[in-house]
Amino acid sequence: MSARAKRRRALPQRARRWVTGALAIGALTLWAFAGCESLGSIAEVGTAAAVATGRMTEQQAASVARSAEAVGRSFEDITPEQEYYIGRAVGATILDQYQPYDEQVATDYLNLLGQSLALASDRPELFGGYRFMILDSDEINAFATPSGLIFISRGLLRLTRSEDDLAAILAHEIGHVQHRHGLQAIRTARITTALTSTAITGAQFATSQEVAELTSVFEDSINDITSTLVNSGYSRSAEREADEAAVEIMKRVGYDPNALIRVLERMDQQWESDGPGFMQTHPAPQSRIDVVRNAIGSYRHQPVGTAARQRRYQRAMGSV
Repeated sequence: MSARAKRRRALPQRARRWVTGALAIGALTLWAFAGCESLGSIAEVGTAAAVATGRMTEQQAASVARSAEAVGRSFEDITPEQEYYIGRAVGATILDQYQPYDEQVATDYLNLLGQSLALASDRPELFGGYRFMILDSDEINAFATPSGLIFISRGLLRLTRSEDDLAAILAHEIGHVQHRHGLQAIRTARITTALTSTAITGAQFATSQEVAELTSVFEDSINDITSTLVNSGYSRSAEREADEAAVEIMKRVGYDPNALIRVLERMDQQWESDGPGFMQTHPAPQSRIDVVRNAIGSYRHQPVGTAARQRRYQRAMGSV
């Protein structure tokens, strides 16, 4: 049995459902709807070659070109439902690489806090709602997929000392969802070949071999997207937007936005430019601290219920 198969077999039942159903349904939705702006021109090249080789008629080629152009336009107005299935596909592949931390008290607490913060964001309502999961990994990292699936590693959670610290991390990831950074990452994935091939193959009625080849390209595209999130990370501008969004969300809910600075300072103590996890996917913490300070500005936090927050934080996160 391969290492990947062993990891998948070891997943809790809830996570296994993500890996199977979500990857299949979400991948199909991504293939159908995640075209890029240049898809029309790519289709023109592909269909021209198909006409030249006799694989389709000129009428079929014109139809494919129109369809490709429509798909490219539809990406600009991608629906919440489409985003939901895309996010589940990406989330499923993340769960194929990381084990979930199956501790109900900590998970429930994370979701309660996360939902409260999400309600104060600029995107409080999503098609499937926000979902938060702890990854059983010492790596310091977090992932926010399209549609509000947010994964936080145990290593990152261990940098927190209070509910405000934890709120800072969750608010940052919610900021990525708020700004649709996941969909922007999907735009850069190599899916245009799959889309164009689908159109061409559909015009001539695909054989089983062609369907198998396209499915392989399709799976590679999903893996490409996940690699963007896991290996290369979001852009510096996206991280800045997420930090600024986190500060605003925390102000609205009543958490201390300076907690984000405290977490970043702890990250900075462990920072190695060639290290794993967040050190490969995020800008240096010190540069982010400056952004957060500017976003906080003259705001002065008024502590309320600090003792009660600390008790529930310790009760829920003590096992992590």
